[in-house]
Amino acid sequence: MKLILLGPPGAGKGTQAQRLVEKHGIPQLSTGDMLRAAVKAGTEVGKRAKAVMDAGELVSDEIVNAIVAERIDQPDCKKGFILDGYPRTLVQADSVEKMLAERGLKLDMVIELVVDDKALVGRIVKRAEEAAAAGQPVRKDDNPEVFEERLREYYKKTAPLIGYYYAKGLLKGVDGMASIDDVTTQIEALLASNK
Repeated sequence: MKLILLGPPGAGKGTQAQRLVEKHGIPQLSTGDMLRAAVKAGTEVGKRAKAVMDAGELVSDEIVNAIVAERIDQPDCKKGFILDGYPRTLVQADSVEKMLAERGLKLDMVIELVVDDKALVGRIVKRAEEAAAAGQPVRKDDNPEVFEERLREYYKKTAPLIGYYYAKGLLKGVDGMASIDDVTTQIEALLASNK
């Protein structure tokens, strides 16, 4: 099962990915985690990424693609994986397709968590208030202004992937505004119908 979860920040992709990991025993591949692991392991790609990050620059698509390729070749990805935070652009989406094709693989499904932006901002504000009330650290992106900027970035760069995957017949939508359990149920129903 090779999946991509799509949706704006705060839509619940991370929560749903964790549930899929637990239920199906496939890894969640986060580009941030993969970059840090490659740097720590001192792989060839990790060394290139470290040099770029040490210079305070953004890691190029080429390096991110190489790290993802390196990661999906690991034994724990044989049964499948969930791509988290990648691809973010149409160029990266083309790279994923090529990378998978080179390995005789293809995506099974792209699941979009469809949400209402205004309600999403309210959800983020509530999450920040609950964290503060519980004495937990508040995520720096749980600020309405920062969050709205992240939403704009999402719509500018990542939202075009919705049409890209729809055109390929891979896109399925779920109601991301439903309860966490309901979203999980919707996702599991889609996966069951895809077997």
